[in-house]
Amino acid sequence: MDIAKKIINGERLKPSDDLEFLLTTPLDELQAGAALIQKHFRGNHIDLCTIINGKSGRCSEDCKYCAQSARHKTGIAEYDFLPVDKILEVALANERAGVNRFSIVTSGRTLDGINFERAIEAYKVLKSNLKIDLCASHGILTAEQLKRLRATGVTSYHHNLETSRRFFPRICTTHTYDDRIKTIKSAQAEGFCVCSGGIIGMGETWQDRIDLAFELAALRIESIPVNVLMAIKGTALENLKTLAPDDVLRTIAIFRYINPTANVRLAAGRKFLPDNGASALLNGASASITGNMLTTSSNNIQDDMKLLHELGLTNK
Repeated sequence: MDIAKKIINGERLKPSDDLEFLLTTPLDELQAGAALIQKHFRGNHIDLCTIINGKSGRCSEDCKYCAQSARHKTGIAEYDFLPVDKILEVALANERAGVNRFSIVTSGRTLDGINFERAIEAYKVLKSNLKIDLCASHGILTAEQLKRLRATGVTSYHHNLETSRRFFPRICTTHTYDDRIKTIKSAQAEGFCVCSGGIIGMGETWQDRIDLAFELAALRIESIPVNVLMAIKGTALENLKTLAPDDVLRTIAIFRYINPTANVRLAAGRKFLPDNGASALLNGASASITGNMLTTSSNNIQDDMKLLHELGLTNK
């Protein structure tokens, strides 16, 4: 609690600090401190975003967790960029349901050629028909592509670091950690709010999770999705065991201590939490992805709205 109060008063944890307390403090006590920090910096607001899988499968990269990699045999649907009318239909329904933000996510190292042009046109249509914010997730884009994307009215760009710098080569070898950081910095230079986080439960250590949290803090990331690995059959990580709920909750609290002002966002794997994520939303997580997420199951928007009301939280 004392450390939480110091963070509220302006102090920030550093990698050189003695951080043993993050791992040894009883979970309920660590969460209580995370709740104080969350309440001070984020209030009762929970940011809700939704995702549509705008282009699926046939990815050239070898990310070991990913169902969309062409190197894995997962039976996932494969298609090029969706028709604009289909994307708009989903986006309008999500807006009516009350979400704060809508994002198009596409498979692949990057989005280019005709698929990128289709994306640009889609965002123009969405911007003219929606009141909610728009987010994009299209891999490693050039500065010029990001500039064009920003000009359509997209305000957020999503690009995960996924894990620590040390552990990253064990997860992906077809591009580098610095490739991802370069894209993040280019997006920030164009005025995007960057959403970047990672996946826990891929075989990394607690130190890897702490290192990732500090990397995100150094980049001044404003939205940090925390995904729990959903070991998909056919991927290289298919046999990994699911993290215990308490480990997920401790990770959420740790990310709040290290990134006190950011939106720490529940993402894939939220269903592994026995209370539908309620404990996390009260003790560190100030945001969540909702609706139908990519290749994994997630929470119904109406159910999440009801949950927020029951917890005394709001997304307004």
